[in-house]
Amino acid sequence: MLLIAGTIRLPAENVAAARDAIAAVVTATRAEDGCLEYRFAEDVLDPGLIHITERWRDRAALDAHFGTPHIAAWRAAGAALGIGGRALMLYEVGAGEAI
Repeated sequence: MLLIAGTIRLPAENVAAARDAIAAVVTATRAEDGCLEYRFAEDVLDPGLIHITERWRDRAALDAHFGTPHIAAWRAAGAALGIGGRALMLYEVGAGEAI
């Protein structure tokens, strides 16, 4: 399984305007084959900081994700919204265990 975790940053005044684009990419991505989890969450103490968590079945599913129309639309919307400060890490992990 692959785990992507990290953050993106956008101007705090653009957070409200970004919600529709975020909802669109999250909804479409969650329907993709191989997507196990896909979440964006606003930081409650740092306006404009968005935490991202993704889990993918395998590299093939993640690579297919990068080629989808909704990712192209998200990238275009992100540029227009001033998204920057991208700090995402990809990890390969074994099976999880509930604690």
